[in-house]
Amino acid sequence: MSAKRLKKQILKKKLFNKNRLVILNEDTFEEIFSLRLNLMNVFVGLTTVSIVMIALTTYIIAFTPLREYIPGYASTQLKRQATENAIKSDSLIKVLDQEKAYLASIKKVLTGDLDHTKLSRDSIVAAEQQELDPEKMQPNEADQKLREQVALEDKYNLFEKATPRVSQVLFAPVKGTVTQPYNAAKKQLYVTVAVANNTPVKSVAAGTVVLADWTPTNGNVMVVRHNDGIISVYKGLAVLNKEQGDVVRSGEVLAQTGFNGKGEDAQLHFELWKDGYPINPTQFINFE
Repeated sequence: MSAKRLKKQILKKKLFNKNRLVILNEDTFEEIFSLRLNLMNVFVGLTTVSIVMIALTTYIIAFTPLREYIPGYASTQLKRQATENAIKSDSLIKVLDQEKAYLASIKKVLTGDLDHTKLSRDSIVAAEQQELDPEKMQPNEADQKLREQVALEDKYNLFEKATPRVSQVLFAPVKGTVTQPYNAAKKQLYVTVAVANNTPVKSVAAGTVVLADWTPTNGNVMVVRHNDGIISVYKGLAVLNKEQGDVVRSGEVLAQTGFNGKGEDAQLHFELWKDGYPINPTQFINFE
């Protein structure tokens, strides 16, 4: 134990033994600089400097653009360009595959090498190969009659047959005399109602005003959009009480009628639309 203690004391003495580092002028032996230190101070100083250098080097490599100059590290711009090129290459490969498929189809058409395939109406993908029986493709007697009936109705009664059904109760915009009825055959898609001057025009149902402006052909016009795809149109108005974007309730006053300038009673031209199709307002509204 005494020998070990002696060695420890000798080592401690060497570490903490004070020494002086002196820098002298070689010619005059004049002391230029001196520093008192020991081995422990030198060891601590070198360790601290090493830790600082390691931390500084790690920071430069990880968080500054200087790492791009270190061999083995790629630049940020190079990585971005590589990613963009990979995306473009994938898109070009898809386009190339589509072009190859298109050219293969054109080649089959030009060479007459076509397959007898069953094609769906909504797809160009070939289904099972099978022979089509012409006799099975012909319509039967009942089917032929139905086709002729539908074709005849679509030819002469386009607007009437496109009339949809209205499921809600509509309020009468005005009370008066219908002077011009609805006539889809003559493309008169409105009814003309003769009313007194300054008669309030009311909304047929709750909705939103989508148009309230003056037009050269119909004067002041107001269009209201309701639920279930219903749109009501009011033409020939004298005064507009609502603006575009206003929300109105059923029976709320929208505007007022006025004289037409010929000494006659004021008139309201009223249209009713459902899902883009005009319908006869008198089927759902009683103007009398």
